[in-house]
Amino acid sequence: MTTTVGSPAGAARRPGTTATAYPRYLAGRLGGAAVSLLAVLVTSFFLFRVLPGDPVKAMTRGVPTSAGQMATLRRQFGLDLPLWQQFTDYCAKALTGDLGTSYQFRAPVGELIADKLPATLLLTGVAVVLYSAVGLWLGTRSAWRHGGLGDKLNTGVALTLWSVPSFWLGLLLIIVFSVGVGPVPGLFPTGGMESGDETGPAYVLDVAHHMVLPVLTLVAVGYAQTLLVMRASLLDEMGGDYLTTARAKGLRDDLVRRRHAVPNALLPTVTMIFINLGHVAAGSILVETVFSWPGLGGLFYQALSVPDLPLVQGLFVVFAGAMIVMNLLADLLYPLLDPRVGR
Repeated sequence: MTTTVGSPAGAARRPGTTATAYPRYLAGRLGGAAVSLLAVLVTSFFLFRVLPGDPVKAMTRGVPTSAGQMATLRRQFGLDLPLWQQFTDYCAKALTGDLGTSYQFRAPVGELIADKLPATLLLTGVAVVLYSAVGLWLGTRSAWRHGGLGDKLNTGVALTLWSVPSFWLGLLLIIVFSVGVGPVPGLFPTGGMESGDETGPAYVLDVAHHMVLPVLTLVAVGYAQTLLVMRASLLDEMGGDYLTTARAKGLRDDLVRRRHAVPNALLPTVTMIFINLGHVAAGSILVETVFSWPGLGGLFYQALSVPDLPLVQGLFVVFAGAMIVMNLLADLLYPLLDPRVGR
């Protein structure tokens, strides 16, 4: 049997059509991530050079310092070098994992970040898991029963919370549940991660007690976004012919939703969840500052107040790098959710 080039059989047998599609897709995404990381390095260096203030003057504020000592400090931190040389030195060190030395703490930036990272991962990691699960569940139910009382209530609450600044909500929770208002007593600590005098299981309970209000703040704001995105995605899928076919086959409504509609509506929500996972490294600067949480957010606020350029730059690279990596993982996961992607 002879197959013509333009026939379907010829197209099906054409070598390399699908075999090379995913590698090209993968190479494109990896290349894009590499370019983004390079852009982050450039941006992190020049962006924070426009901050007002002299780091050396800030470090020596309140301490009698001669002009010669000021010049020695600038030379020690490389601030006397031309800007282009500072940039090349910064990029060369950053590519080897050396993010420099903090001006105010006189310690390697990498060590400072590693010391504060567990607290941020604990706080924002728990919050992301909770609000992603709650948002997906409520968003699916709202879309599947759109127009009903539950949908209107969920959507209204979500829109309200999404528009509320997280720091304002955190302050409100402190006033109500930490300080106490009227008959409501102060139930939770006003800030910090621990009381400092507990060990063993009591220490775990103490940390959990301190986490309640900051986690509640992050969940209240974060679940709203997940709910609205999932609801919109599922509403787009609900008019599809494949759902009508599934119902015509006699499948129950719950099975149609779980096996057919929800998986096809997950792509936009997966992107958002992975972006939120990228935020786990950054934490929430405002929420950590409001609750005095000893994580990267508070460290970033301290670095900006000087400004501590190496520390600010290092944190910016870590925050942006986490976002780029999570976006890359989401892109690599797409073909598993939808085989049409990357083909």
